[in-house]
Order: sequence, then structure tokens, then C-alpha cells
Amino acid sequence: MLPTPGFRCFLRCLACMLAITNVCGAAEPERPIRIGMIGLDTSHVIAFTKIINDPQATGDLADMQVVAAYRGGSSTFPLSRDRVAGFTADMREMHIEIVDSIPQLLDRVDVIMLESVDGSQHLQQIKPVFESGKRVFIDKPFAASLVDAVAIHELGKRHAAQYFASSPKRYSRDLTALIAEHSQGRITGCDVYGTSRSVPNHPDLFWYGVHGSEMLFSVLGTGCRSVSARQTAGTEHVTGIWNDGRVGTLRGIREHGGRGGFGATVFGTTRIAHASIGSDKQGLMIQVARFLRPASHRYPPK
Repeated sequence: MLPTPGFRCFLRCLACMLAITNVCGAAEPERPIRIGMIGLDTSHVIAFTKIINDPQATGDLADMQVVAAYRGGSSTFPLSRDRVAGFTADMREMHIEIVDSIPQLLDRVDVIMLESVDGSQHLQQIKPVFESGKRVFIDKPFAASLVDAVAIHELGKRHAAQYFASSPKRYSRDLTALIAEHSQGRITGCDVYGTSRSVPNHPDLFWYGVHGSEMLFSVLGTGCRSVSARQTAGTEHVTGIWNDGRVGTLRGIREHGGRGGFGATVFGTTRIAHASIGSDKQGLMIQVARFLRPASHRYPPK
């Protein structure tokens, strides 16, 4: 039996639909996850953007793109006030759109990196981000006081926010390799040292001291039950005792306390090992990319 004219018409339509799907639908690329940055007053924004926007990036970084930023800045904090214009100009040279407000930024991006170098600004700046429901990475310092840190935590719970905070030191190749050396034995303790500069409105370890703290907890994990600290003009010296009896120490070297730098000595049942810790940021950016990526990142077209 020969196909009827109506059936032949149906077949032609079906063929056209399949052809259109093959040409347009199946080959449609997923657009990158758009990242927005808040606070262009730290060298981190330049370093992080270069890593994320590298056209040769692979793996977790391959489909991420910094596309817009809000300059921010703190008039009362010299390390912000005196650097924000220069870093903003650098971002413009990398073709990053500079917007006038955090709400404008939220309208243009999928996820956020809070980079403001003055930790006392973080509570105020994170509120609209939490309210938007967008995932956010909070760069160091997380805050500039315990009060603000607790307030950010409580605000995050209220909005069921998804946020992640870390120093690059936690994921540096040098530190992860040092920990891996003890894979055949139990780690029994750790001593770390690190530059711990003092700046206005950021007491104790809230500024650079966070780097050494991250290193110590990366090695020993959670469960620190008590802390004692001594402070002189040139040194912060902090001792923590863990629930299982392990001891960790942190020597923070102030700017007038001698030569700076970062390093760790790890004590174990099979060996004692030491390493200097460099300024590698690639490891952190991989972790940030993994966190910021939603379960499904196919978004509607712009």
C-alpha cells in the first residue's frame, strides 16, 4: 500500500524537525557559570580572575567565568582606600564589567565571590547576597570581629544560605603534599608559623593570622577543645589542645617580629616532616569552582 498524501506530509515534517534538532538543539552549548565579585580592593581579585578566566582552564574551572564586579572599597581602611582604584582599572583591562551596586551585580551573575579586604564590611555586603539565594564564596578575612562572624552565621541560617570561606593556604600544593606524607601513619601534632600582620580594626588573628589557623586545622581537623594565647609586640603564639590529646601551635610573626613566611611541621607515628608553604591559589580556586557550581548549571538564555 502506498503512503497517503497526509502520511507523506507527516514524514516530511518529522524529517524537518529532526534536522532542526540536529543542527540547533543538540549542538547548543551550555553557557559558563557567571561569577560576580564584590570588592576590588585586594590583589586576590586579579589572581583569582586570571585563574578562572584562563581560556586554557580545564576540569572544574573550564565552565566558570568572572563577568562583572562591584568595586566597593572602604574609606577608613588604608589597604582598601589606596588600592581599589588600581585593581578596578586592572579588572576593566580584563574586560570585566564594573557595576554601581550589589543589586545590579546580582542581576547579572549566577554566583558571587565576596572579596572585600576590609572584613568589617562583610556582614553588610553579604545580606543582599544571602537574600538572593545565590551561592557565595567569602574570602579572608571572614569578618573583623567574633560578633560579626556569629551574625553572618546566623543570617546564613535564616536564609538557608550556601556559602564557603577559606584561605588559599588550606589547599596549597605544599600543604596537601605534606599531609599526604603521613598517609601511612597517624598525625599526632602540628606546629605552624606564618606572617600575621596587624591592621586597623582587625585584632588578633582576624587578618593574616587566618592563614596559619587554616593550615593548622587542615592538618589536625576539627575537635579543638581549648586554646591559650600569648601576644607580644612581634609575636602571636597560640596553643590548641584537641579532644584526643593532640597539640597544635601557631606562631604568628608580626611585621616587626622578624622574617615572615609560612611553614608547618607535622608530627606523626611514622615520621616528622616539615615544609615551607607557598602562595599557590590554584587549589583554592578549584574548590571554589566545585562549590559554586549548582547541581545543574544549564540556565535560561540571557
